[in-house]
Amino acid sequence: MKGKRRKSREAALKGLYQWKLSGEDAATIASQFGEDDDFRKLDRDYFSRLLKGAISEAEKLQESLQPHLDRPFSELSPVESAILLIGAYELEHQIDIPYRVVINEAVELAKLYGGTDGHRYVNGVLDKLASRLRSSEFGKPS
Repeated sequence: MKGKRRKSREAALKGLYQWKLSGEDAATIASQFGEDDDFRKLDRDYFSRLLKGAISEAEKLQESLQPHLDRPFSELSPVESAILLIGAYELEHQIDIPYRVVINEAVELAKLYGGTDGHRYVNGVLDKLASRLRSSEFGKPS
């Protein structure tokens, strides 16, 4: 059974995908999700925080991610770019969540929704970003 936060990340991924394709704002997308019966099964606050945060900070997050990419951010698939935005947002703002959990959750989303080897790419990019943003967590024994 999926946890509420995982469901929130999945919904945020779908919302970011919609944003990338339609250009609708976060509030409009969030209200559309609010009409869905499955919406009750997730952490609404966390979904909102991820969706609104990743959209409002998209440019800054893309700049943080770009040094770790092998191509321009704009050339990534909409799914992988959305997963990376969520992961980057969590690494930067959700410091209560260990970086390994953030990366694992992003990898699981990529396995479910991304391309064939998308999960490996997401893992590598977020691992490099985490080593910069969460350097204090690196080197600690698990």
